[in-house]
Amino acid sequence: MHKEVAGVRIPDSKLAREATELVRDVSSPLVYHHALRSYVFAELIGRARGLAYDSEVLYLGTVLHDLGLTERFAGALRFEVDGANAARDFLVQRGAPGQTVSRVWDAVALHTSVGIAEHKEPEVALTHLGISVDVVGMGAELVGRERLEGVVAAFPRLDFKRDFVEVLRGVIQRKPHTTFGNFLSDVGRRHLPGFRPLDFCEALEGAPFTE
Repeated sequence: MHKEVAGVRIPDSKLAREATELVRDVSSPLVYHHALRSYVFAELIGRARGLAYDSEVLYLGTVLHDLGLTERFAGALRFEVDGANAARDFLVQRGAPGQTVSRVWDAVALHTSVGIAEHKEPEVALTHLGISVDVVGMGAELVGRERLEGVVAAFPRLDFKRDFVEVLRGVIQRKPHTTFGNFLSDVGRRHLPGFRPLDFCEALEGAPFTE
């Protein structure tokens, strides 16, 4: 794997290497490359904003953030929480400090939580922001075109826009109950014929009260 991409050094501690190996072993190349791109983007945004943060904790949060999308770690919960629990177990088994475990759990669990994650600790916020650059381009202006292209050259997107939707379709089909109140309902409505997510207004109206 590349040691440095777009001026960002990829963490190479024993723990970081083991995290990388885990993600590479259990994920598709599509998701593995997405995780690595997200880390580099997160670092570049952190530098652009002048934030102080722990690069290894940030790496662990970003590289492990989609464990809940893998066959090994997918459970009955929202994929973000399945992934956070898997990341926590991985870190606890290796004796990581409690603060690292807690910070990484938050980073993974909240990585899709627009409007919330960015107000948490820097490592949590940057995990969300780096992933947002890679998925929807939000914040890409802080990275710059040349560095965007450099990151993609190092970790190719592999038809990400098309194939990541297929990954998410699978999540929706397996556990539609996890789509309420989050972006998976958008994916389901557009890409899964017949899908009808629980609607907040319907839930409110159906509450067992007269008013």
